[in-house]
Amino acid sequence: MAKKSAVEKNERRKKLVKKYAEKRAALKAKAKDSSVSPEEQFNARLELAKLPRNSAPNRVRNRCEVTGRPRGFYRKLKMSRIALRELGSLGKIPGLVKSSW
Repeated sequence: MAKKSAVEKNERRKKLVKKYAEKRAALKAKAKDSSVSPEEQFNARLELAKLPRNSAPNRVRNRCEVTGRPRGFYRKLKMSRIALRELGSLGKIPGLVKSSW
């Protein structure tokens, strides 16, 4: 099981990403738009830099929803390889059978 503080920190980051998504997207579009004057582009980049760092989507870590483990994560199942194997062995995941020979 992962540290609760790490899991909570990641949850706070997810909330910030959701909160600032629209503002961040608008500023990024303005900063990249070549029809806008260079001064406005620069100001958009400055405003973007003033936003909280944890509001950037790439700072969110994919974590297992069962254990909170950050590595060996399957996006489709939203769980780690270890949790997948354990639940598969117990028969709690439909259609998954652990192979053994």
